[in-house]
Amino acid sequence: MGRNYPDDAIYQLNYGRGQVLRGDAFLILAKAMLQSGVGYLGGYPGAPVSGLYDVMEDAYHPVLEPLGVVVDASANEASAAAMLAASVNNPIRGAISMKVVGTNVAADGLAHLSASGVKGGVVVVVGEDYGMDSTAVAERSLPYAFKSGLVCIDPVGDPATLALMVEEGFNISEYSHAPALYMLRTRTGNLTGSLTCKDNRAPVISPRHPVEAMASDTNFFPLPPYAFEQERLKFTERLDRAREYILKEHLNRLVPGRKPVGIITHGLVYNTTCRSLHLLGEAELSGKGTCSILALNVVHPLVPDEITRFLRDKEQVLVVEEGSPNLLEEQVRSIAQQGGLSTKIYGKDILPRHGEYTPQLLVPGLGHFLADKVYSVPEGEQARYRVNKRSAALAGHLKKTASLAAPLPIRSPQFCAGCPERPVFSMLKLAERDRGRPYYAADSGCYAMGSLPPFSCNDSYTGMGMGLATAAVASRVSQQPVVAFMGDGTFWHSGMATSVANAVYNRQDAVLVIFENGYTAMTGQQENPSTGSNLRGEEVSSDIVKTLECMGVKYVKVVDPYDVKSSLRAYQKAAESAEKGPRVLVARGECALEKGRHRRAEGRERLDKGKPVVRERLGVDAALCREDRNCVRPNGCPALTLAPTPSPVREDPVTAITDACTGCSLCGEMSHALALCPAFYGVKVAANPRPWTRLWHGLHHALIRSLFRVEV
Repeated sequence: MGRNYPDDAIYQLNYGRGQVLRGDAFLILAKAMLQSGVGYLGGYPGAPVSGLYDVMEDAYHPVLEPLGVVVDASANEASAAAMLAASVNNPIRGAISMKVVGTNVAADGLAHLSASGVKGGVVVVVGEDYGMDSTAVAERSLPYAFKSGLVCIDPVGDPATLALMVEEGFNISEYSHAPALYMLRTRTGNLTGSLTCKDNRAPVISPRHPVEAMASDTNFFPLPPYAFEQERLKFTERLDRAREYILKEHLNRLVPGRKPVGIITHGLVYNTTCRSLHLLGEAELSGKGTCSILALNVVHPLVPDEITRFLRDKEQVLVVEEGSPNLLEEQVRSIAQQGGLSTKIYGKDILPRHGEYTPQLLVPGLGHFLADKVYSVPEGEQARYRVNKRSAALAGHLKKTASLAAPLPIRSPQFCAGCPERPVFSMLKLAERDRGRPYYAADSGCYAMGSLPPFSCNDSYTGMGMGLATAAVASRVSQQPVVAFMGDGTFWHSGMATSVANAVYNRQDAVLVIFENGYTAMTGQQENPSTGSNLRGEEVSSDIVKTLECMGVKYVKVVDPYDVKSSLRAYQKAAESAEKGPRVLVARGECALEKGRHRRAEGRERLDKGKPVVRERLGVDAALCREDRNCVRPNGCPALTLAPTPSPVREDPVTAITDACTGCSLCGEMSHALALCPAFYGVKVAANPRPWTRLWHGLHHALIRSLFRVEV
C-alpha cells in the first residue's frame, strides 16, 4: 500500500543474506521477525510502536502475504494478547506490539499465556515510553515481567543488536517456554541505520502450509489442577532455562575498563551512559575507558553467575537503572550478599530516583560517583597525594557540562489546523456562557488536548475508554451536568463496554461526545472499525450510531463539528433532555492530517495533468480587526496568530491567519457566533486556473477598483 513508507523501503524486507537494509528501527525489527520465521503479527498502535504497525500495513501485500505471515489489526491490546494462544500448543512463532500501558489492558491474556507457557516462540514488543511525555503515564515493563514471570529484553540501541535480540527473543522464548517482552524505547524507535540481512524464513504453519487441525492439550489450560504445576514451571524451570540460554549465548554485553570500577546498566540507557562518560572525558563513545560496563540486553531474569563474575574484581559498582522501583539494583545487591562479595554497590543513592536518564541527569550523577568514589583521596592519606588531579579535572568537566541540566521551556501540545475535534471545544466554551461550566471527563486521545488552554475542558483523566465511567459518581453527587469525551478508536478499543454499556446499565445522567474522525488519529491515522477498511485493505462495516442504538442508548445525534451553531443547538437539546441515561453526540469529521494527505495527493495528480486545483483558506482584514482577541480565545487554532498592525495610528498587533490554514471555516463560524467584527473573509487559491476563471477574476477586481476610484 505504501501509505507510510515508500515502496523501495518496504521492498528491502525481501532482501536476502548479505544485502544491506537501510531504514529506521521499525523496518529493522520487521526484517528481524521475518528472518526468525514469524508466523503471525498483531497489535494495537501506540507511542512508540506505531511505526511497527505502519510497516505491517504497508508490507502486507508485497511481503507478508506472499511469505504466508498472518496479520491482524487488533481491536485492543487484549485482542492482540489473545492471538498468542496459537503458540501455546503449536510450533508457530508470533509477535504483537503495544504501548507500555497496553500491558495493563492485555494483562488478563498475558497472565494466562505466561501460566500455560508456549511451544512456539512469542515476542511482545512493548513501547517503553518512560519519560517521553506522550499519553502514556510513567510506567515500566520490568515490574510487569517480574510479576508474571516473563522474559524481559531491553536491547542496546544499535541496529545489529535490535535485530539480534528480536531473533534471540524468539529463541529464548522457545527454549524456556516463557513469553518474552521486548522493550522498544522512544529514542530507539527514532534510530536509523543499516542492517546486514539474512534470508527470510517462511513460517512452519501458515495459510500457505496449513495444518489439518491445531494441537490441543489440557495440561496447558490454566485451570485447576493443571495451574498448580504451571506455577512451579513458570518460576523455576522456565526462568532457569532462560538464564541458561542467556549465559550460553552471551546475550549481555561486557565492555572492559582500566580501573577496578564497574557500571551495570541496561538497554538504551547504556548508550546514554557511554555518551555521558565521554562528555566527562572518562570513556570513548563506545564506552571503553575508566570503568568496566555490563550492558544488560536481558533485564529479566538476571543470571547470578554472570553478575557475580562481573562484581568479583570490582571495588565499586554503580547500577545505572532508569526509573523506580530499582529492581535491578536490589537484585545486584542480593547477588553480591549471597556471594559474600565486599564490592560497594551504589545506585539510586547517587542517581535520581525518577525521570528519564538523559545526559542532563546522568552527567552530574556519573561525575560525582567518579569524583567521590573513584578518584577521591582517602582521609589521612593526603600526604601521599600532592593533588588529586583527576578529581579536579572532573570538577572542571562538571562545570562545563552544567548547562546540560538547564531545563527547556515547556511546550504544550495543540490541535492541528483544521482538526474536527477543536470546534467541539469552541462550541462548549460558548455554551458555558449561558449554562455554566459542566464537569468534564476525558480519556486518552487527541481530544485530551482540550484539557489545556484555551479550552481547559477537563476535570478527570484516566485511561482509554474510561472518560464517561470516571464521572459515574460525579453525575450523582454534584449539581454540575456531566460532559464526557471519547474517540471512535477509543470507542471500539474499550469504551463501548467500559463506559457506554456501564452508563446504560446504571442509567448515568451525562452527555457523551464521541469524536468520529475515522482513524486512531493520535498515533498516526491507523485504521479502526470506523475507517471502513482494515489493515489489509479489506472493506468492513462498523457503525457507531447503530451500535449505540443496539446497546440501548435512547438519544443519539450526529453533528457536523464545523457547524458551530448547529452543534450548539444539538448539545443544548441533549443537555436539557429528560431522557434518563447517556445522551450521545457523534461529532463526525475526518482527521485533518489524513484529509490533508488525500487532498495533497489528489492535488499533485491534477497538477501533473494540467488540471486546476482550488484550495480554500481564510484571512483577516487588518483594517477591520478590533484587536480584542475574542476571536482567538475560544478558537485555539495554530494557524490563528498575531501580526504587526499596518496602521500608523495603532500600536497593538492584529489577528492574522498563516498559510497553515486549511479553510475549515471555524474562524468565520466563531466570528458570527460571538457577533464579532466582520474581519474574517474566505478566499479560494487556484493553481492552473481555467481561462474563464482568470477572466472572471480580472473583471471582479476591475469592478472593485472602479468602486474605490477617487476623483481628484
